[in-house]
Amino acid sequence: MAAYLIVDVDDVLQRFRQRGIAVDLQELAVGLRGGAALAAGLVSADKLKAVAVANWEAHTPQVHAKFKAAGYDTFDVAERDSMADALIMHYFSFDPDPVDELILATTSQDLIPLARRVKTTRNARIRVWGSEDVLKGTEFAASVIFQPLESLLGIQTKNVAVYVDFENIAISLNEQGFTVNLDHLIDRIVMQAKAHGHVVSMAAYAPWGQRGSLPPLVDSQGREVMDEAPSRLMLANIDPVFNLPGKNSADMRIARDVITDAGHSDSADVYILASGDRDFNEVLNALLSRNKTVIVWGVRGSTSRQLEKNPGVSVEYIDDFTNLQTHQSLSTAAVSEGTEAASFTPSQWTSVIVQFDRMATELNIETIPARQLIEQLQRVGAVISRPRGEDLVSQALSLGLLKAVTGNGNVTLNPTHPIVEKTRIIRDRIVRRVENTLEVRGWEYVNYGFLLKGLAMDKELDRPGCNENDQWRSHWIDALVREQVLARELVPHRHNPDDLVPVIKLRSDYQVVAREEIKPVAPPPLQKEWAEMTIDELGKSEQETVDMIVRVVVSVEQFTSFRGFAWCPLGSLHRRLRAYDTGMTFQRAVEYLIANNAAEVNEYPNPQSNYSTKGITLLGGHALLKTILAERDAFIKLLLQLYDKNMLISEANLRTADPQGQWDLELWFSIMVTENVLNPLPGRAGQYSLFRTHHTVNLVAGTPE
Repeated sequence: MAAYLIVDVDDVLQRFRQRGIAVDLQELAVGLRGGAALAAGLVSADKLKAVAVANWEAHTPQVHAKFKAAGYDTFDVAERDSMADALIMHYFSFDPDPVDELILATTSQDLIPLARRVKTTRNARIRVWGSEDVLKGTEFAASVIFQPLESLLGIQTKNVAVYVDFENIAISLNEQGFTVNLDHLIDRIVMQAKAHGHVVSMAAYAPWGQRGSLPPLVDSQGREVMDEAPSRLMLANIDPVFNLPGKNSADMRIARDVITDAGHSDSADVYILASGDRDFNEVLNALLSRNKTVIVWGVRGSTSRQLEKNPGVSVEYIDDFTNLQTHQSLSTAAVSEGTEAASFTPSQWTSVIVQFDRMATELNIETIPARQLIEQLQRVGAVISRPRGEDLVSQALSLGLLKAVTGNGNVTLNPTHPIVEKTRIIRDRIVRRVENTLEVRGWEYVNYGFLLKGLAMDKELDRPGCNENDQWRSHWIDALVREQVLARELVPHRHNPDDLVPVIKLRSDYQVVAREEIKPVAPPPLQKEWAEMTIDELGKSEQETVDMIVRVVVSVEQFTSFRGFAWCPLGSLHRRLRAYDTGMTFQRAVEYLIANNAAEVNEYPNPQSNYSTKGITLLGGHALLKTILAERDAFIKLLLQLYDKNMLISEANLRTADPQGQWDLELWFSIMVTENVLNPLPGRAGQYSLFRTHHTVNLVAGTPE
């Protein structure tokens, strides 16, 4: 049998160093090889092909010599990006026998492509030995066996227990000007704890569910997630422990739990206390007397000097290892012009801005008492209590969204703040789009899909982080429904009354903030001369339409060929290609094909429904269709060439395989991904795997299915 052990020396040694684990290199090399032979069921380690891959120039000669003496091939790879390719070329492409056992000693994603590309027997086993399970969430999670490397080698790590005084930490971070991004904070806490050893328990103490006790907790998009905090902590294996509001309640509960846990025979070796409160100094001294390693996580400027000066305690600052953003940097970074901005989605600030403008318009004033704004937020359900409303308004003042009017408790919106500016633009464009459609067309409501398509063509929304896709537009429409600006209803479908479809109306009690006459957005004029226009001529003015024509032809042909149908449902086709439909591109592509007698659209009997379905049929034999499908077949043949040579599929390798080809590679790679011919490799941008048994690939290759 063919059995391989691949040791990622760079990664393995780096992981041990990060976790403070000292290992004997000779024992490591021999232990890995012997353990791999045993796992593969070999009578001798000599039957195992062991390869130690590394950038050997980065290591001392002694490291190289010890792996060599332990029976390894020492394979040198300077660039990690090409590690998997190099191993395929130098080992697996020349081995005539398929592999029965493949063991990868690594915690990096760089070697994982071997699990897909190495030729194996039907009953082959693939294992990954690493410090963390990097297979979770990947296609290999169920098929590849993960085993902790330290336990296999018998390496003992220290057990770590973490106790987070969450109320103290959250308030301290907020006072120091940081926005408490809950998800980011949880991730960094878990990561920092693992750096000290094997985490056996984590607990976070706070008056969970008690509004007003904690500052606002948000996610990366600025959405308030206070009510979700306990569930998000539990997902990260952090136990959310409830205590009554107030300093003494939390201190006493944490102190009791720490002393109790430390008294057990199987207690942790390392105790981490996340709090800056000096009242914990005696608890920490008690742990030190039991020979425990004690670490305090505090916030700079809010940590007791008694804790910082305790000689037996190590102090790590949360604001150092979490890199949380400040209130002001968060507000500007999310919406900065001229940079690649994050998606600007609805947040808790949307409620503050929309409801302030609503009240200011109704009352015809520019400043509003803060208490009235809070009452309005409660009235529309944006906050569930007055304390939460006070927190939200206070946070908006810190961010600079609101400005306090001196002396009378009134507040006003800051119109130049980027969050305020963008929110107002998005709200106004959506409201005016609905209003204009209802007035111009005389409808009672706007179809949800029609509204999405109209917004997609709105050039006023073409700003960083805006109007990205239908999901983004849906988020904002739904947000305005929640804010009681728009009304969402379900009405019977015109073709099938049993089906209900969503529609949007303007609420009768909403007064438009600032009306200005806008002209309806008309679709581009249809080209009457399309029947005489070649696709090359069309490309000079509408290249996006030409690209969509290619996508439509390829997608319809694949659907009808694979299913044996004469037609493809037009709605399903549009959903498949919607990501590439900029405004009217899809519609114009279909119209061009119809005008040139390359396709037709009709209502077809649907065997799965009592109602007809609108579908599209390609009219075979048309020269345009033949040209597009011949180009598709030629592209797939190039992919097959790379596949048969065990070469990585990428734009660079495809250009090498066909240096004279005039390919629009961005277009064709995206088509192949959309049609599932190619699958992007996880974590490897621009690199793909070929679905060799795909229906279309088999047809092009002449392979019987």
